Formats: sequence, C-alpha cells, structure tokens
Amino acid sequence: MTAPAPSLKSRALRYLAAREYSRAELAARLARPARAGQDEATPEAIERVLDELAAKGFIDEARVAESVLHRRAARLGGARVLHELRAKGLPEAVIADAALQLQGTELDRALAVWQRRFGVPPKDPRERARQLRFLAARGFSGEVARRALQGAADEAF
Repeated sequence: MTAPAPSLKSRALRYLAAREYSRAELAARLARPARAGQDEATPEAIERVLDELAAKGFIDEARVAESVLHRRAARLGGARVLHELRAKGLPEAVIADAALQLQGTELDRALAVWQRRFGVPPKDPRERARQLRFLAARGFSGEVARRALQGAADEAF
C-alpha cells in the first residue's frame, strides 16, 4: 500500500527548505500534482496555504530577490538579473530596489566577468566584437561592455 500524498503545506515547506521561492513560483509548483494520478490542488487551497506561510514569514519576496542577487549578480549583468527576478513573479517595487543595488557595481562586475573569461584585451575588431557580444549575452548594457573593454585596454598598457 502506498503512503498518502503529502499535504499542500508540507509540500510547500519542503520546497522552501531547499531554497527561497517567490509566491508566484511556489503557487505554480503547488498547482502541479505531487504524484502521478493525483488531482491538482484547487487555487483557493493553494492561496490559503500561501497566505498562511507568508503570514509566518516563510515567503518573503525581498529575501528571494536578495538570494538571486547573491547567487547571480557576480556573473551576470543587471538586465539579465532583473529579467530573472521578473520571471520569478516578484513585485516591481522589489525589482526596482534590486536594480538600484546592481547599478553601482555594474562596471566592476563586467570587468570581473570579462577578466575571468578573456583576461587580455582584443587584438582586432573581430575579437573586440566577440568580447562585446559575450558581455551583452551576460546582460551587460552596450555602454557598460564598451567601458569594461576600454578599462581593460587601459590597464594593459
């Protein structure tokens, strides 16, 4: 005989024990059946559990943003990190606070990412374009990427 499926609350706590989840992410996870053949939870039941967990401080959108910034900001540009925060369903006020935190360190982070990947200034326009594309793909703006390459070239000479 199989064990009964875990309750919504126990599933939510198990997810939260592993990492921080935004309310939207957790709602999406809980909406999926825990086991094959099990019925999906009702939206009302999910909202009730999420309200209870938020009231107890288990769900905190600012903590989710801080966790993402801590894990991802050192390797990604502001645009990419903010995109990830939006994908998690965080409120715009929390995203705006994160953008302010990222703004001051954008050039330093771009230089660090560039240094880890390349370490030497581009020797020709083709290599320069490649390095700029790399930084752009990481979410750094064109201006920040150009300034990072310029700063790297200045340090080399």
